[in-house]
Amino acid sequence: QVQLVESGGGLVQAGGSLRLSCAASGRTFSSYSMAWFRQAPGKERDIVAAIRWSGGDGYYADSVKGRFTISRDNAKNTVYLQMNSLKLEDTAVYYCAAEYGSSWYFFQPWEEYDYRGQGTQVTVSL
Repeated sequence: QVQLVESGGGLVQAGGSLRLSCAASGRTFSSYSMAWFRQAPGKERDIVAAIRWSGGDGYYADSVKGRFTISRDNAKNTVYLQMNSLKLEDTAVYYCAAEYGSSWYFFQPWEEYDYRGQGTQVTVSL
C-alpha cells in the first residue's frame, strides 16, 4: 500500500511561483510513474504533468508547458511540481497519483492510477 500526501499549496499572486510536493510512503517509490492532476471548480480533473518511473524529462499539458516542471527525488520518496508564472486559470486543487510499473501512459485517466492523493489547494489572485 502506498499513501500519497500533497503539500505546498496556498495563495499566490499572478506571476508568482509555488512548489508542490507529494510524499509517498513505501519502499518501491522508484518503481512508480508519478503524475500531477488538477481540478478547478466545475471542471473535470485533468492531467498537468507526469514523470516516468525511470525518471528523465517530464510530460506536460500544453497549458503549463514552459511554466511548470515536474521532478522526483527517489531518495526522499517525493515528487515535486515547480510552478512559475502562475496565472489565474491555474487556480485548482492539485492532486498527485502513482502508477506502478511500465504500463503507464500520459493520458491515463485519474481513476486508473494505482494510488491517488487527497489534493492541495492552489489559488492564484490578481
